[in-house]
Amino acid sequence: MALFGKKTEGGLMDVIRCDEQEYLVWKWRPSGEVNSTKKENAIRYGSSLRIKDGELAVFVYKQKDGEMQDFILGPHDQTIKTANFPILTSIVGAAFGGSSPFQAEVYFINLSGNIQIRFGVPYFDVFDPRFMDFAVPMAVRGTITFNVTDYKGFIKLNRLINFELDDFKRQIKDAVTKYIKGVVTNIPADNGIPVLQMERKILEINDLVAKYLGSRLETDFGVNMKGLDIAALEVDKEAEGYSELRKVTAEQTTKTVGAQTDVNIKNLQDTQEINAKNMEETLRIQREEAQRAQKLQTETQNISAHQLNQQTEVAKTAAESMGKMGSGGSGGSGGGGGMMDPGSMMASMAMGGAVGSGMAGAVGGMMQGMNEQKQTPPPPPQVQYNISVNGQQSGPFGWQQLQQMVQSGQFTKDTYVWKQGMANWELAGNVQELSSLFGAVPPPPPPAP
Repeated sequence: MALFGKKTEGGLMDVIRCDEQEYLVWKWRPSGEVNSTKKENAIRYGSSLRIKDGELAVFVYKQKDGEMQDFILGPHDQTIKTANFPILTSIVGAAFGGSSPFQAEVYFINLSGNIQIRFGVPYFDVFDPRFMDFAVPMAVRGTITFNVTDYKGFIKLNRLINFELDDFKRQIKDAVTKYIKGVVTNIPADNGIPVLQMERKILEINDLVAKYLGSRLETDFGVNMKGLDIAALEVDKEAEGYSELRKVTAEQTTKTVGAQTDVNIKNLQDTQEINAKNMEETLRIQREEAQRAQKLQTETQNISAHQLNQQTEVAKTAAESMGKMGSGGSGGSGGGGGMMDPGSMMASMAMGGAVGSGMAGAVGGMMQGMNEQKQTPPPPPQVQYNISVNGQQSGPFGWQQLQQMVQSGQFTKDTYVWKQGMANWELAGNVQELSSLFGAVPPPPPPAP
């Protein structure tokens, strides 16, 4: 409803405005009219309304439909016109006589000011959910800052008439105390923060309380919480519950650390044992492979010798047969019985030739093999090194075994080695004799064309 027009010339009966420096709700009263009823709420013709920026003027008046409210936001500066008051239809004549044409309560609400309240929640018991037998007394101190943004909601929840800021602060302080106790008491169980660490978690706890408190103040009082600052969480360290809780948690921490240390040591020992067994198994497999290779080489040499022996026996038998044939030709008389059989002789000669050729080939093969062996480059030096892996010493190992261990990743440049003649253990990568085991580092790739 439009109550005011633009400011016009003329005498002013009243200036409706608020000159308070610090307020949340302030009721305007006509000059000279204090603690009256109708006169206190009389708005006379010719009065002006002045509302500063950040203020709200609320006009509360009665009509046939009941109580009505008009809200005017600042800045505003206008003079009352009779034509703007529809309720004056029945008393328009009286208005020109100087009497009041309109009855209304006028309240100013500060929308820009911040109200700050200091609070202190006295000691209350907080329990660690792990040790419910020990109550730790805790107090909370801080400040809360709020203002009014939803003025319609604020008016619905608060009676404007006879509004006292101190009473309102006291109501909010009581609610803050209740809410903070409720939140802080449940923080150890709901958020997993041990009681003895709550002092160090003050920022996290401040956020938890503020999240809960803001919506409650808006719902219960119609104010907007701009900030919560918990200055201190004070624990009564002289209390018996605090001492007992500190003692039992310290003992539990010691046991936990000890148990974890034992587990770590056991894991390290198991790992070393597994590595040692793996190394032992690898070396066993390598030894067996080397033995199989040596056995196969020996068997091959034995087969060659056996073939030569067999060929020798065949040649010997052939020679004996030829000797018998010659002996039979010289001792016979008369008839043809004492003469040499040409067919047998030819067969014996052929057999002897084949045997001789075979023997010659076998001997030649052996000689050729010996010559080839003489031309084969000598084997690599018979290196015999001991190695140390995770503090476990093993060896000595030959060159072939070290090569196989390099291929399997069990022997690297960072493995410590030692052999006779060395003063101390040395990294394999620093031993010149072992450098060929690890291969050469390839040069960088050629530039792209």
